[in-house]
Amino acid sequence: MIEEYESMMMFDLSDGERAQLSLRMESLADSFAALEQIDTDSVEPLISVLELHNVLREDVPAKFVTREELLSNAPEQLDGYFKVPGTL
Repeated sequence: MIEEYESMMMFDLSDGERAQLSLRMESLADSFAALEQIDTDSVEPLISVLELHNVLREDVPAKFVTREELLSNAPEQLDGYFKVPGTL
């Protein structure tokens, strides 16, 4: 089974392309190695880099409109619901 996928993982690269790709991969590995050297023990993890917080309104009970009040403005109603044209 693995042999079937090995051919999919092969890239047909010239020697120059291989050398260039190798240099890029080494540069990437060096960048990660530099990041690993940074002491982050005293740093709190971030959820977001932005200093924004959700601003929520006070949860205060309010008077709700009754079904009858809502339907009083409906051009058509059927069994306590808005009646609308059928769609397919």
